[in-house]
Amino acid sequence: MLIASPHNITCEEPIALHLAEGLRSFIGTLTSFQSCYPTYISVFWKHRKLRRGRSCTTKGQTTEEVEMLKDGSENGVALSDTPPKVTPETPPGNHKNGKHKIKLPKFKRGPRRAKGNISTVNDAPPMEPSFKENLDRHRYVEAGHQLVAREKLLSQRALQVGAEGEVAEGEGKEISRDEEEDALQEDYEFLLFRVWQVVQSSLSATQPHETEALKSALSFILQEEEQDQRWRKEAQEGEGEKEKWVPNWRPRECRVTHDALLRTTVEERMDGAENVSAAEKLSTSLKKEVCKLGKQAQADLLRVARDLKSCYPNEFDVCNTYAQLYHQAFSRRLAKMAEFELDFNDLVYLLSWAHNYYPNDVLKHKELEPVIDGQALGPLLPENVSRPLEEKYFSCKEGKVREWVSNALRKEEDCWCKGEFPELEQYYFSAIAIDVIPVVEGALKETTAIFGDVNKAQRIVCQLEVFLQSYKKSLEEFMKGKSVNTKAVIKGNLASIEQFKEYVVKITGILAEETKARCWSLLEDMEDCSYKYFLDIIDADLKPKYKQLWTQAWLTGGSRQLEEQLEGHIQDCGDLKPTCRQELLSRLHLQVMQEYVKRMMKGKLKLKTKEQHEVATSLLCEDSKRLSIIFLEAESKEMWLQDILPKISEVLKLQDPGAIQLEVITLARDYSDLSEKHISALLHIKANLSNSHIKTIKDSLTENRSPDATKNVHSFFSRVPIKWRATIM
Repeated sequence: MLIASPHNITCEEPIALHLAEGLRSFIGTLTSFQSCYPTYISVFWKHRKLRRGRSCTTKGQTTEEVEMLKDGSENGVALSDTPPKVTPETPPGNHKNGKHKIKLPKFKRGPRRAKGNISTVNDAPPMEPSFKENLDRHRYVEAGHQLVAREKLLSQRALQVGAEGEVAEGEGKEISRDEEEDALQEDYEFLLFRVWQVVQSSLSATQPHETEALKSALSFILQEEEQDQRWRKEAQEGEGEKEKWVPNWRPRECRVTHDALLRTTVEERMDGAENVSAAEKLSTSLKKEVCKLGKQAQADLLRVARDLKSCYPNEFDVCNTYAQLYHQAFSRRLAKMAEFELDFNDLVYLLSWAHNYYPNDVLKHKELEPVIDGQALGPLLPENVSRPLEEKYFSCKEGKVREWVSNALRKEEDCWCKGEFPELEQYYFSAIAIDVIPVVEGALKETTAIFGDVNKAQRIVCQLEVFLQSYKKSLEEFMKGKSVNTKAVIKGNLASIEQFKEYVVKITGILAEETKARCWSLLEDMEDCSYKYFLDIIDADLKPKYKQLWTQAWLTGGSRQLEEQLEGHIQDCGDLKPTCRQELLSRLHLQVMQEYVKRMMKGKLKLKTKEQHEVATSLLCEDSKRLSIIFLEAESKEMWLQDILPKISEVLKLQDPGAIQLEVITLARDYSDLSEKHISALLHIKANLSNSHIKTIKDSLTENRSPDATKNVHSFFSRVPIKWRATIM
């Protein structure tokens, strides 16, 4: 088949169609086609150029180009490897102003297709993004898959060929396996570089695309860990095989690198901790630095919990990982600061962060506590650093507390010795408790706040015990003197002692049981000593009146003078603190009743006749009533004492031995501390009662008293000393 003549080609027909018809004549033999194919391609492109540079005519188309096509089609081979130079002819009469006018061939426009029928390009499968495109799109997992595929292909080729080089498919030149490995390793390194960039900047990332990039980077890291594990397994299975190929970059241990990168990032952020307003208000550079470090750790951990936790797979345990890194970084910096000689205020602040602010405000923050295992982190300062600091703190604090309370006691003693009276506002009070308690309380609060452990605060409370020992000694020494202000001073100190007792009760949870018992005992001793001071004065004044009780003079005149004198002493207690006054008068109530019964049981008055029994019983009941009224108005807490004298009067009033026996048993049941001596002394008052009756009554009491009977809540008769020695047969 011959190629069409140029004369038969019209300008309306596309040149490409004519070229295609010419090419069909060379299909006969493969040799002709292979030798002529380059020529046809070059002619095709020349025709494209001619369309732009010359006009197309129906005649005069005979050019070297067409001649070449003829020669090529007839001879079956190209005349030359280089396409001949085509010189276009200038059609006559087809120029203007010296310029040739090129007439372009007309091509017939084909029918338009409907948009819905266009499917040749849009229906083609999408092209897979290249490695670089995946990197640009932060698709690190997909980029990693591509490299893994190349890595796998290298492994397969190594097994098949077993040689150092191979021919790359479709390239036409040899590429050594070493070069392919180098290229793959370079791509790996570039990918890892991008991944580590994303991880390193994750704490400062704010944009959504940065978050997505981090998620992809972390998934890639896990993917690489799986690849490391696969290569380890293959290496173990292929031990001894000489031709076994393992990439020299395996294992990559991306997880280890990731953790190391986080550690470096944390160190950099702690080194560059930013100033915060809270730090600027602090007085020393050390306080400011510690505050900045703590606030930086808290802010970054909150960022991890709020934003990064959702990006990280659970395998990373990212919150605890970051917590451990910040914990270690903070700890190292505080330990470094502790190496310097710290003043007391800096020492307190550093210990406060280590034992209070960091564990409570940072680790136990409402957003961090659920996601961080604070117990696993341990103390912020190791024991070898913390112990010397704590010892220094307690040594300084104990010294300060001891100095302050000693100064307060010395100031109080000076006032006593100068004859100064305590302040009086309705009642006397001393400033000693007001001066000492805030000092101890402040030290306790500071110590508890720093260490968060009340047990450690016990060392401070020990100073309270030391103070109370000195206080007790000073007060007792002062009572021995006879200063004009002694009564007022003791009254004022009774109010202070009560305040100290209330404070000891308040801090019971902090005090060790032994320390509390010792402090309480010291205060009780001081209180007893102070009340005894007043009771002894009253007792000495009432003693002559006590001696008249249960004598012939009492039987005829009663105890009116005793009661009047007692009321005067009660009025003198008006300048005591109300609670102290009540306590003193309650003790006085008990003392008066004991003295009354004691005088009765001395047996100086014998009731021989019925009339004497009735008079004595009547006077006894009247005395009981008047005394009860006096102490009731004085607000005594011991009003149970008002029943004692009436019950004794019941025994004295009776004349029948059987009735007396029953009444004694009842009295002994009400007062379990009623002894045999007390009963003998009481029955001895009744002179008309025989010894045999007394013995019967006593024996009956022994039989009817249960040894395990519940003792009366109040103890009275055991406080009444009896020197009865008479033997009743």
